[in-house]
Amino acid sequence: MKIADMHNFTRILIASGLLLSAFHALAEDTQEERWNAYGQFTYIWHQKESFPAAYTNFNGSPNSLIPERERSYTTTATAFLGLRAWKGAEVYFVPEMISELPLSNLHGLGGSIQNAELEKNGARTPTFYRSRLFLRETWGFGGESTSMESGPMQLGGSVDSRRFVLTAGNLSIIDIFDKNAYAGDVRQQFLNMNFLTNAAFDFAADARGYSWGLAGEYYRDDWALRFGRFLGPKDPNQLPLDTRIMKYYGDQLEIEHKHDLYGQPGKVRLLAFRNVENMGRWDDAIDALQADPSKNATTCTSFNYGSGNVSAPDLCWARKRNVKMGLGLNLEQAIARDVGVFFRGMKTDGKAEVYSYTSTDSSISLGTLIKGHCWGRAQDTVGVGYAENWLSSSHVAYLGMGGIDGFIGDGRISYRPEKTSELFYIANLNKYLWFTLDFQRVVDPAYNIDRGPVTLYGIRVHAEI
Repeated sequence: MKIADMHNFTRILIASGLLLSAFHALAEDTQEERWNAYGQFTYIWHQKESFPAAYTNFNGSPNSLIPERERSYTTTATAFLGLRAWKGAEVYFVPEMISELPLSNLHGLGGSIQNAELEKNGARTPTFYRSRLFLRETWGFGGESTSMESGPMQLGGSVDSRRFVLTAGNLSIIDIFDKNAYAGDVRQQFLNMNFLTNAAFDFAADARGYSWGLAGEYYRDDWALRFGRFLGPKDPNQLPLDTRIMKYYGDQLEIEHKHDLYGQPGKVRLLAFRNVENMGRWDDAIDALQADPSKNATTCTSFNYGSGNVSAPDLCWARKRNVKMGLGLNLEQAIARDVGVFFRGMKTDGKAEVYSYTSTDSSISLGTLIKGHCWGRAQDTVGVGYAENWLSSSHVAYLGMGGIDGFIGDGRISYRPEKTSELFYIANLNKYLWFTLDFQRVVDPAYNIDRGPVTLYGIRVHAEI
């Protein structure tokens, strides 16, 4: 599709959203919003400065971040359409468009990909797809009445503080799990993927981050319990999903508690996940090469990442039904009217390959958001964040032999944790438009002290209707 067509689509999306909003009041009754429609447009651009590197794509392993200056961008447009099908039931349909140019073909960064909008199979040509189509049904069990504000994928109304919510269909796992008020919205908060969710949370999803599945949520006043099962991809980091949900799947369980600390609201969440997928273990790939040198990265005819390193192991020789598990902590806390802080941390068993998210086995992220009341810009926001990621010893050994995974593999490695800092300022231009300046610095990219550090400058333009 031509760029002009993308511009026409965006204009139609905005005009449609404005028209729907104008008639929105006609669709409401006094208690519940019967339907709503929202739209968004986001453009994110980054420039990576050149950086020192002792080697790049050593010995034919192809997953290094290119050390020369590069530019990257994403353009997305989304429509959020919601309908109350019957009392307690909501249906949502979310079509989306993306055009993108990643850095180094999306290689060379572990958990620190600078733009969380980037997709693994994206292209410069605008691509249109359905991101979500799901049903949400709520059964109330009493308690206090809780107001739900109208928004994207949320009809305005009220619900019981004690309730059960069932969500089924096509959506993203992080629409429900591991949410955080201060880190999780790439269009209005941090841009780096470290802050979208736990970097080590290898949640089941296709290459765009979506899946099909079922999730249940039980709310009892200040407590919530969530559980869900979703489809994973047939091959790691690819679009087609494996529909054999009783054989291959991603399960997650989360417990949440709301609290007040010195009069300020906060939440604590504990998340566990267990993936059962056709994936390779690092040790098994190494053992296969050592037992038979012909089983190297250049000879596998099943799914692989196209390495030219004849002396390297490859996960394609080790894929079978394996289990991957992880446990994470998620904290959010307001400390003043305009200031909130957050922390996430997760550790996985680190035995098997990344299947859907980033090349990370353990991760932490923390930071703060500050609103602009004190300098007379109440709708502006400053964000400061820090993240650090680690690999398991078997993952490091695999990379040290020249192996690659979906995102990283320089051909050799001098291991050190990957560290990322991000600073941004969001300026609210009017009711519908925001502009962001962003700075990021990644130290030891792809966990390799022989390369980097990497400095990135970015801008974001975001519109909502």
